[in-house]
Amino acid sequence: MNALKPDTLIGIIGAGAMGSGIAQVALDAGHPVVLHDAAAGALERGLDGIRSRYARLLAKGKIDQAHHDACLARLRGGSLQELAGAALVIEAIVERLDVKIAVLSQLEQLLRPDAIIASNTSSLSITAIAAGLARPQQVVGMHFFNPAPLLPLVEVVSGKASAEAVVQTIFETALAWKKVPVHCRSTPGFIVNRIARPYYGEALRLLAEGAADAATLDRVLRETGGFRMGAFELMDMIGHDVNYAVTQSVYDALYQDPRYKPSLLQKELVDAGWLGRKSGRGFYRYDVEAQTGDAVRPAADTPAGYTIGSVIAEGELGPAAALIDLAHEHGLPVRVTDGAGVLHIDGVTLALSDGRSASERFARDGVQVVFDLALDYRQARSIALAPADQTDRHALTVAQAFFAGIGKSVVVLDDCPGLVVMRTVAMLANEGADAVQQTIATAADVDLAMLNGVNYPRGPLAWADRIGIAHVARVIRHLSLSYGEDRYRLSPLLARMALTNRAFFSEGASA
Repeated sequence: MNALKPDTLIGIIGAGAMGSGIAQVALDAGHPVVLHDAAAGALERGLDGIRSRYARLLAKGKIDQAHHDACLARLRGGSLQELAGAALVIEAIVERLDVKIAVLSQLEQLLRPDAIIASNTSSLSITAIAAGLARPQQVVGMHFFNPAPLLPLVEVVSGKASAEAVVQTIFETALAWKKVPVHCRSTPGFIVNRIARPYYGEALRLLAEGAADAATLDRVLRETGGFRMGAFELMDMIGHDVNYAVTQSVYDALYQDPRYKPSLLQKELVDAGWLGRKSGRGFYRYDVEAQTGDAVRPAADTPAGYTIGSVIAEGELGPAAALIDLAHEHGLPVRVTDGAGVLHIDGVTLALSDGRSASERFARDGVQVVFDLALDYRQARSIALAPADQTDRHALTVAQAFFAGIGKSVVVLDDCPGLVVMRTVAMLANEGADAVQQTIATAADVDLAMLNGVNYPRGPLAWADRIGIAHVARVIRHLSLSYGEDRYRLSPLLARMALTNRAFFSEGASA
């Protein structure tokens, strides 16, 4: 089967933000669309919302009058019975299994046998939805991301009974609709909502442990890690009720796997009604910052008054190798020697995080200050450091002066295993590796999903390749030893790849 032809009728059940957004995507692709909602008021609001969005696009010159008129001419609201001629019906209603099955059972009796039923569910099992219907082979997941007209990703989710031809038709239809589809097996959280949990979970844990405040941690994720938004800003934007509920859902669906354990800090915000932007307060206050609508961002901390006299790069620095070139370019005196992969700055030893705390590194290896991973050390605006508890103020000053000397502002964290970016990226890669090993998705689809669904600066598996699989595995193992928790268990696939020096992608093929 190929993509559905543009003249094919598409039915949408649910006229809320997701349903009306998906309807707009289908209209833009040339399809006639019937939008249905059991609540008459909701249906009219959905139709009005679509008309308003097209009017705004026309006013801004993003579409022409002909496209505006043609799309609206193909749109109508209708009853469930008026979906009978649809080749594809996408439901986007309340996230309750019993409600979905009840509505889709009625619908199935009206549709022709070869019609496809797609669910936009973000948390329920496609297998379970399909099992409640007479033709489970015709049921597939088609998970769009909000706002559907803007965000490119569509997770095409196969249930146990989904016919391969049906799944492929939906995949090719999503392509024809100018989306970025990825294949995924039905599993809690699918790809994005499962693999993204560490982005929130590790930030929440670092905050709970006092590594830094929310604004500082967000700054490191943005300015060092290259993420578009920090974890706390993003949770505030999503809404803590929604973000917490997704975490709880994945945690429960995976039998309370500690890797997905929700945070008491976030639960407290939900209990207080501090849901983020929509309530005026979350980790940040938006009611008193209405002039910008943004979270307060901390100022740079760049030391002055110390001149670097000597830089010795001992051994290979791996993903931090660019620091040597930057030091040369900024006129610092650099000497390269063989050794353990550390920097000696005027006798002070610095090392890239390997998942251990700085205090442990000092006790075992004499490392006085640990620095964080950067997406790109050349482009990074800030670098995060953590001094060992045994380190004196002078050693920290030297470390700060080195990074200031290569043009970076410096964020000083309280000592914490793995720091911020290294720990977050390692855990994201660990999740991605498990998804690959468990045949939830391919490595390419994992990275494609995270790039297009949540706008990560690099796919987590390609990022793991760039860091070095062995180093990522070492970080996870050290986190596990530091905490003594199953939350930080190493993916068996990463462990094998580290032993055999394998990568997820061949050179030039990574996402």
